[in-house]
Amino acid sequence: MKVDMIMVRFGEYTIKGRNRGHFEKRIVEQVRRMLRPFVALQITRAFGRIYITLNGESYELISAKLKHIFGIMSFSPVRKCASELETIRETALEVMAALPRKPSTFKVTMRRVDKSFPHDSQEMNHLVGGHVLRAMPDLKVNVKQPEVELRIEIQPEGTYVFSEVVPAAGGFPYGTNGKAVLLLSGGIDSPVAGYLAMRKGLELEAIHFHSFPFTSEQAKQKVITLAQMLAEMNGVPFKLHMVSFTEIQTSFTQCNQDHLIITLMRRAMLRIAERLAERSGAIGIVTGDSLGQVASQTLPSMNVIGRTVELPLLRPLITTDKNDIIRMAEQIGTYETSILPFEDCCTLFIPKSPSTNPNLNVVRKVESFVPRLDEMIEEAIAQTETLVITPGESPETAKAGKDDWF
Repeated sequence: MKVDMIMVRFGEYTIKGRNRGHFEKRIVEQVRRMLRPFVALQITRAFGRIYITLNGESYELISAKLKHIFGIMSFSPVRKCASELETIRETALEVMAALPRKPSTFKVTMRRVDKSFPHDSQEMNHLVGGHVLRAMPDLKVNVKQPEVELRIEIQPEGTYVFSEVVPAAGGFPYGTNGKAVLLLSGGIDSPVAGYLAMRKGLELEAIHFHSFPFTSEQAKQKVITLAQMLAEMNGVPFKLHMVSFTEIQTSFTQCNQDHLIITLMRRAMLRIAERLAERSGAIGIVTGDSLGQVASQTLPSMNVIGRTVELPLLRPLITTDKNDIIRMAEQIGTYETSILPFEDCCTLFIPKSPSTNPNLNVVRKVESFVPRLDEMIEEAIAQTETLVITPGESPETAKAGKDDWF
């Protein structure tokens, strides 16, 4: 089918009432930003819809972009015509005739937004359906399970005819539900948690803890690549805060409390993350925790670890099975990078028997015996290296994008 336009439908944020206009404005901005390379496009906004006039641009390339824009529920390639009965019927027949595979059953679904149009929806179903059946006698009507649903929307500015509905990312436009920081480890889970958080409208900055020289430059570059992937999903610069955790981590290994090392490390990480979040105006911390997956992600462990901060801890994967997390990682394209064999600081000092049920009072007492713990945390915050990841650039160039806003 020759595609004149694309009709874009909004996601779940359309229920937001008075805020609907704000959300719609943000999604239009997002669509314009992601489709900027297609210079001939014309993008217009209507109530609950965006219409993209292609003007010769490739539908295939544009649809590939639209599928991954947060806030878009679905879209359709459409033919636009005048709101006149005969024109609508002929356009509907053209759409049916252009289908790549000839169906045996169909039905017509009419949506008459322009109430001045002289025929109501029920009449139009028969008027258009009958015209198609006369021209395609092998076709039959099936209103319950049709192979093709021929959809017609009569709007004040014209009529749109289409048969395909392409599902998209859904959710909320990026940044419309506040700002948070993401603990980006370099594993499989945290990039998926970041994706799901962004899909719910959160603007993110990422924090990665490294223990150089115990962790390699390759491990660092792996995390930068993952941050680049997250940046590409929204088409906006993405900050990645690289925190040196070596001194803090080695100090915990000297406490003779090996079973609590992971708990102590994660509590220190959250303390640092909260401070960095406050400096960047973020009001939440996103983690890749999945209940019961490892020792630090049992409910007792998460309770003790989470008690160290006041900001809300957001855990998008909390009840998700590992196989489902892997599947999502494959879908968003982060899996192959996440499984590269470069260790992060969390995997370096894993004890043989980490505690799955730590005692909060005992953990606090152990922390009080760690020399200079508060000072080391302050030093780690002060020495944080911030990289600005720019969409469209090579991950290697991010090293030159240091942002000295601390």
